[in-house]
Order: sequence, then C-alpha cells, then structure tokens
Amino acid sequence: MEQAAVLALTKASPGEWFRTAAVISEAGSAVALLDGHSTALAAANQEYAKALLPRIDPSDLSWAQEMIEQASAKGVTLHTVLDPGYPANLHMIYNKPPFIWVRGTLVERDFRAIAVVGTRAASPDGLRRSARIARDLAGQGVTVLSGLARGIDTAAHSAAIEAEQGRTVAVVGHGILAPVYPRENRGLAEQISANGALVSQFWPDAPPRQMHFPMRNIVMSGMAMGTVVVEASPTSGAKMQARLALEHGKRLFLLESLVESQEWAQRYAKRPGVSTVRRLDDVLDALVKLASPPEQLSLNF
Repeated sequence: MEQAAVLALTKASPGEWFRTAAVISEAGSAVALLDGHSTALAAANQEYAKALLPRIDPSDLSWAQEMIEQASAKGVTLHTVLDPGYPANLHMIYNKPPFIWVRGTLVERDFRAIAVVGTRAASPDGLRRSARIARDLAGQGVTVLSGLARGIDTAAHSAAIEAEQGRTVAVVGHGILAPVYPRENRGLAEQISANGALVSQFWPDAPPRQMHFPMRNIVMSGMAMGTVVVEASPTSGAKMQARLALEHGKRLFLLESLVESQEWAQRYAKRPGVSTVRRLDDVLDALVKLASPPEQLSLNF
C-alpha cells in the first residue's frame, strides 16, 4: 500500500516530482499523506501535500497496485523513497525521484559506484579511455554507472561487463518496460540486467523523450559517488552531469584531453571538488581511494 500511495501521489504532482519525493520522505508514510495527515510537515510541505489530495482519483491506488503487479510479473522491482532498497547515495540528493524501477538487482556494492559519461559521437581515443577507466574500476570492485547511450556510455558498460567480476548499472531515459533505446544496445541491456541492473525513474511504459535525458543524468549523478567525464561538447548531457555532480556534492573528474579541448571544462577545472586527470592510473587511484572507506563520502573539497 505504501508503494501504491507513492505512485498515486506522484501521479497527482503538478510539477517536478522531486518536491513530492521530499514531502513523502519527510512524512515517512505516503498512506498517511493520502489520509490527510500532514500536520507534522514543515509549513510549505503541508500546503503542498494538501494541494495534492484533490488531484487524486479514488481509482489511483488500484491503478498503482496493478502497475506494480504487472511490472513484478515481468521481473521488475519498484523501490520508492520509503523503501530500504532505494539507493542510499540517491537518497542524499535534494532532487531525487520519488521512485525507481529496477530490472536486475541493486546490491550493497553499488554504494561504491562511479559514473563514466561522455559524448555519443566519441572519438576512438575517447572510446579507448572510457573502456580503460571502466575496466579498471570494475576490476577494483567499483560499480560502473552510465546511461546506455551510444559512444562513451556503451564503451564503459561493455568494458565493465568484460572485467573479471565486473559490475555495471545503466540508468535509462525511458520506462523500464519500454523498448530499450538506442535499439542497437538492446543486447547490451540484457547483459547488464543479467549481472547488474537497468534503472528507470519514469512510468514503466514511457517512451524515450528529449526531456527525460537530463532527468536521467540527475539519477546517474545521485547514485554515484563521483563522475568521470571523458569527452563532452558544450551541449552534451555529460556537461550537464558535470554540473549536477558538483551540485550534489560529488567528486568530478575531467580528463586532461577534455580540459585542453573544451572551454567549459577549463572553467570547471578551476572549481572546488574538480580534478583534472593526466594519467588513467591517476583516476583509478583517486576513485578507488574515494570509493573505499564510507567516511570519505562527506569530504569537502
């Protein structure tokens, strides 16, 4: 019932879902919010919760329960902000989604996750560097996160899978039950879900939309302890993730080749919390050190 209530409240949300996630998290019970018990919330959240109630149809709970059952029958698990299976790193960011759907399994090791991202139109050197970083991280027990896009993402996922005991998680820009996008990565998605996980924050049947991919970057940054940007133009989603990583208080790594070639990366390289990577061994050493002891999660740079 709690999971169904989270979905019903999200469906009733008039705008950005992260506000609903924050209210549900503060309340500690979506069912209580549906019953009108919001007096324990901060004043602004009380008003927001009350505004949701008239937007909820009596059939929304049964609609949500049916959605959960249908997804479960197809091997998909729902994790809401109230569930212990919701990723701890993701829970810490201010703009987390109210829920995620997972095909495959999220495990304790995924707390030690690093996002490896970059352009779809990657150069041969970029693909090689992405694969090297992902393979070495995976070999050290770090989960490699990426977005299943063409180019850098594909190279990172593939290399992590090839590593001995490697593990990778893909955050997608469409519903978990929708056809995998891009089409050429459907086989890769099957491999990922067999030994890692596919993650989506959208309704299960939602098709890929342009607006989904920036939202996907929020989840990718949130689930990771840090982000490595391999190659990215000024308009790339990877540049957006670099910004999000800093907003989320995560560590950001920019390859030296990226800093040399992109003005935006040169500006970012001067910010606190950003490291310019000159050798691939440098990023491996730094990331493994960051990901190892939990107490390093709250470092201030």
